[in-house]
Formats: sequence, C-alpha cells, structure tokens
Amino acid sequence: MYSVVFSELAIKQLKKLEKNLQKRIISTIERCRIRPHAYVKRLVGSPYFRLRVGDYRVIVDIRNNELKVHIIQIDHHRKVYKT
Repeated sequence: MYSVVFSELAIKQLKKLEKNLQKRIISTIERCRIRPHAYVKRLVGSPYFRLRVGDYRVIVDIRNNELKVHIIQIDHHRKVYKT
C-alpha cells in the first residue's frame, strides 16, 4: 500500500474547498492508495499524473520505488493546468 504525502500548496488548496468536496477528494485519494496507476492518467509533457474527482483535478507524482503518492496540487479543472 502506498503512503500519501501532501504538499503545502495542496493542503492550502484543499482547505479552501467546501467540506463535502474535501471529503470526496480525500476518499478518492484513499481509494487510490492501493493501486494508484489504475485511477490516474499521465499528463502530456509532464512526469506527473492527474486524478479526476468530478470537476476537480488532483495532480500527483507517484514514486514507485518509495511507495509514495505525492499530492502536488488540487484545483478546478479550468485552473489546474494553467500553472
């Protein structure tokens, strides 16, 4: 099972969201811990992956050698790809 590590930016972005949306995102991330590659898609031109939660996207870095899922950014799909 993979461990989950949040970046400071991801924690800040998660706290700004509504409580029910926070719960949905966290439960999706927890489900992703067992087999993360089954739930994510690779971003084009980037070493990172995206995890879809409704209209929101979670940008993650999966480190297979360390068994870690590093959460980099959480934002609405209109904004998340622009940074």
